Amino acid sequence: MSAPVIRADRLSKVYGRDRGVSDLTFEVGEGEVFGYLGPNGAGKTTTIRLLLDLIRPSSGRIELFGADVRRAGAAARKSLGYLPGDLRLYERLTAREHLRYFASLRGMRDIGDGESLAERLELELDRPVRSLSKGNRQKVGLVQALMHRPALAVFDEPTSGLDPLVQQVVYELVAEATADGRTVFVSSHVLSEVQHIADRVALIREGRLQLVDSVETLRQRALTRVEVTFASTPPEGAFDDVPGVNEVERRGPVVRLTLEGSADPLVKALARFEVHALDSHEADLEDVFLELYRRPADAR
Repeated sequence: MSAPVIRADRLSKVYGRDRGVSDLTFEVGEGEVFGYLGPNGAGKTTTIRLLLDLIRPSSGRIELFGADVRRAGAAARKSLGYLPGDLRLYERLTAREHLRYFASLRGMRDIGDGESLAERLELELDRPVRSLSKGNRQKVGLVQALMHRPALAVFDEPTSGLDPLVQQVVYELVAEATADGRTVFVSSHVLSEVQHIADRVALIREGRLQLVDSVETLRQRALTRVEVTFASTPPEGAFDDVPGVNEVERRGPVVRLTLEGSADPLVKALARFEVHALDSHEADLEDVFLELYRRPADAR
């Protein structure tokens, strides 16, 4: 069995009195999309900087392709593609000149897949960066991160500034990379984005991992939200004895419920009343995320 592409073991980084990240333990396997979720300031970028050996851990270790990142060296970095969240480019250079510059740093003879990627993202390569919008600058960053077909792509907020159609292209590129056996680590605070593309996700809060699990498992543990419009308001406590059901709110004939597990008991309970409309909201990562953040920070 091959070693994980990324392995963090009790990884911590402390900035003076401020905590960056604490006791992070997780693995990312070959060919998977790993979503790293949390609000701004949760520790996502600190984790990425530790992964790239831009900063050193206070304790613990992080491995890249089976070796400690400090020993992995330049050879491992050639197998990396990185899109930073605070992308900075040279204003006077064109997008093409940027790609040639990054290609030379990687020892490439040309810009690899740069032309085809730019075409798919509708990026004009021969315009100076100073004339590009935020979204087009982001496209430059995406192309440079993928043009050499890296074994591991690390994206920090990859679709920031992109319109929905271009976002779909990015999702397609991620799917194609993993179909080719490559690995993608995506840090984001946009849950819907990660839900579309990730196999597994980690949720980080105040520098600590709250959970690491598959997207499907997280959906299953999230509560389904149900809104029912009745012909007339049902009596108080009408659903108190229904397994897995909790009444959240009622406004006249409209009753909002949460459902855990099978819907069968709720359907049978609703059959006692005249129902005019029924709307069920499928559980997603946002539900899990919001539920998690309602708990105290040290709760598991």
